[in-house]
Amino acid sequence: MIYKLTYKPFGERAVLIEWPAVIDENTLLDISLFKEKIKNEDLEYIVEIRNAYDSLLVVYVKELISFRNILNKFGELYHQEKKHFKLRPKLWKIPVCYDDIFAIDLNEMALEKGVSKDTIIKLHAKAVYTVYFIGFLPGFMYLGGLDKKLHTPRKSTPRLKIPKGAVAIGGEQTGIYPSESPGGWNIIGNSPIEFFNPKNNIPCFANAGDRIVFNPISIKAYKDITTLVEAGVYQLESEVIGD
Repeated sequence: MIYKLTYKPFGERAVLIEWPAVIDENTLLDISLFKEKIKNEDLEYIVEIRNAYDSLLVVYVKELISFRNILNKFGELYHQEKKHFKLRPKLWKIPVCYDDIFAIDLNEMALEKGVSKDTIIKLHAKAVYTVYFIGFLPGFMYLGGLDKKLHTPRKSTPRLKIPKGAVAIGGEQTGIYPSESPGGWNIIGNSPIEFFNPKNNIPCFANAGDRIVFNPISIKAYKDITTLVEAGVYQLESEVIGD
């Protein structure tokens, strides 16, 4: 599918490329393919490329190319044959402990929805989520695919400190806080793994288009994994999908 794209200057040395404002996997696929096309051109004037739900932000060196010329180049690239660019998304299996010691909003959510805590956990853990983009905090994954039964408004008064690894629900989304941060999402668990480490060659393991599943674990398993993570020997389970 060919989309009608909009190109806008974003500051003095960036262009914002926008797709129709619809959050879905077809749009994400088209954005990801276009991003790969740009990266594979190895253009010397491109500094950074970042995507969101329905857009790409491309930062460039304005001394090497003009805004008009970059629009012409990208217009040509977008309409090139896409079959050559094959994406290889991964499915990541994220351990999550939903114990009450971490799930500080789970009981309130269960009461509001008139269901048991176990029902919320089962619904949250059975879905396969799509990573749309990374943002807000380094390593914070914006995930699509939350069961409609779990949609819960953000808190009217955000907390000043959300613990690292907190698994939470905010509106129609779920996500994991990669570091301690203020936040207004509803906390239902915690994951012991590292979601962002600047010392790694790849600081954040996931990319847009990847999939995420949550595996419920016990407190004991949580502590065991934490020990392995701190020792630098924990291996996160994943598999390539879409071949």
